[in-house]
Amino acid sequence: MLNLFWFLLGSYAVGMLLPLCLTRKPHAQGLSAGLCSIAATGAGIALGLLGLTVTAPLTASVTSTIPLLTFAIRLDPLAAFFLLTISLAGLAASIYALGYVRHFQGRVSVAALGSLLNAFLCAMTLVVLADNGLFFLIAWELMSLASYFLVVTEHEQADVRYAGLFYLIMTHVGTAFIVLAWLFFFQQAGSFSFDLFRHPEQPMPEHLRTWAFLAALVGFGTKAGIVPLHVWLPYAHPAAPSHVSALMSGVMIKTAIYGLLRVMFDFLGGQFPSWWGFTILVIGSLSALLGVMYALMEHDLKRLLAYHSVENIGIILLGIGAGMIFHTYGLEELAALGLVAGLYHTINHAMFKALLFLGAGSLLYATHTRNMEEYGGLLRRMPWTGACFLIGAVSIAALPPTNGFVSEWLVFQSLFLSFQIPSLLMKLMLPLAAALLALTGVLALACFAKAFGISFLALPRSGHARRAEEVPWAMRIGMGFLAAVCIFLGLAPMVVVPLIDPVTMPMTGVTIAGKMLALDGWTLAPVSVEFSSLSSPVLALVLAGTAGLAFGLVGLFGGFAATRRSKTWGCGIRLSPRMQYTATGFVQPIKRVFSTIYQPTVKLETEFLQESRYFAKRRHFAFHLEPVFEKCLYRPVVGLVSGLADRLRVIQAGSLHLYLTYMFVTLVVLLLLVI
Repeated sequence: MLNLFWFLLGSYAVGMLLPLCLTRKPHAQGLSAGLCSIAATGAGIALGLLGLTVTAPLTASVTSTIPLLTFAIRLDPLAAFFLLTISLAGLAASIYALGYVRHFQGRVSVAALGSLLNAFLCAMTLVVLADNGLFFLIAWELMSLASYFLVVTEHEQADVRYAGLFYLIMTHVGTAFIVLAWLFFFQQAGSFSFDLFRHPEQPMPEHLRTWAFLAALVGFGTKAGIVPLHVWLPYAHPAAPSHVSALMSGVMIKTAIYGLLRVMFDFLGGQFPSWWGFTILVIGSLSALLGVMYALMEHDLKRLLAYHSVENIGIILLGIGAGMIFHTYGLEELAALGLVAGLYHTINHAMFKALLFLGAGSLLYATHTRNMEEYGGLLRRMPWTGACFLIGAVSIAALPPTNGFVSEWLVFQSLFLSFQIPSLLMKLMLPLAAALLALTGVLALACFAKAFGISFLALPRSGHARRAEEVPWAMRIGMGFLAAVCIFLGLAPMVVVPLIDPVTMPMTGVTIAGKMLALDGWTLAPVSVEFSSLSSPVLALVLAGTAGLAFGLVGLFGGFAATRRSKTWGCGIRLSPRMQYTATGFVQPIKRVFSTIYQPTVKLETEFLQESRYFAKRRHFAFHLEPVFEKCLYRPVVGLVSGLADRLRVIQAGSLHLYLTYMFVTLVVLLLLVI
């Protein structure tokens, strides 16, 4: 396996350097970068599968001359699972990029784009494999910087530069808290070795454990996009190239889930109070509900998908939070069920969210706009993209028998089993979280009915949509690969659950796959077949059989009837695209129901005919939604910092002698504090 790792690392290194050497050959630059990342992600898939099946972790290390820094890697089941997730999405994005980079030729450097893509994938791989705190931070920072430069690919646009700056600030705030968490562990271990984090010479005091947990929650939560630290996602994801958005939303934010699990169940040994799990559960519930609510109001397809990343991170945290709560009460099998549900949804979300972002990139490639109001009728013109986007849409909406349905069903089961917890509060809160998850699912279904219907059905709403053509084959293959993986993950839980079981076993001390699978693996039964069970293959066969029977009956009884084609009746008025539902009109009832939360700004202007004030010539409707967290939390903080900076500007007098005085006073104060 070590040779496979070196091949992976070497392929990424070649992919970073070779495109930069092929000057003035944009096609060769994109091809070389794509082929290198394809080879590396293929090796990553193989390495991840091997890491989930071997009994002992793979370790390797190279010492450095820098104190406390060791380039150490460790491939255990947890790292292998996330490496597999990263590599699957990375493979699809790399294939997709072979065609998509044509969108940027002549405008940006294809060589830099390909080199940064390889660096980004390599850094994410090293993040989950790092076995040293400083090495982890170096890989984490490389991942953040590579993704930042990819976000600002089209830096000539002011909104892209703003998105990049916003993302850079938020990600470094998160990094600062991760550094703080590592320092708490270093204080006890005396080293940045993860092995000493796990087995310090002296147990960490309870108050330090709590501070380490809170610092890790804020640090990793910022990267994951939990509420209220999610504000960078709807800016950065739309600004980045679409295959990069697929990786950022699909797998980069999952490295934060990896970090949280590593801290709570590995470094802290799974010893924590129940309020930790309750905190994760509450954050997950709020993130899931608010994420989908704000997604519903978006007309920019990529911003809509970015908000759904907040929603699905919340669903993942619901499973993990339930698992943590069960673990603190000694219900290890139920804890394993919650963790399996959370990890199952982690890989599911990586696949269908990457697929949806690639689909959105295909629409952008064909129409040169992200505004759904300018789409329409694209299913006829882009059938491959439409079919793949539909698979992603029904998966994220958790419709049976897709992969999103299976993992969300498992999350529901873990929440419904709260009656076994002795605490009355937890017995009430977990079903309440399940109710919020149910509401989230309904809103997600409405959101993607809007996204698919407005974009692909009815008549074209603009010249861009009327002139759209299907995307190149490399882009279709990338989307098709992810669509196939989504279908496989939905129909084969009997394969997926045993692969996740080695990941959760060290956390809970029990194996759950044998008890979750019944009837020779064809049925999922979290507790027992009598309590609840689900067979995805049988459900898929029933749905397919019902659909086939319906088509057969229609053909049998209606096949001989004469077919007459005519235009849709519109009360004598010729139909036009202006008469179709708009994205704004589609969500109007939901906006009214939740207007207290949205606090929308609506402006309606009417221009009347000169002949009579009773007949309108033109009406202009404007709808603006300002996210409450930006308005009430971030803007006051930014204003406070800006005001403080203006007041402190007076100390910058331009005098070298004054600056030397500042330094002297600071040194004296520090010496007095030390003494």
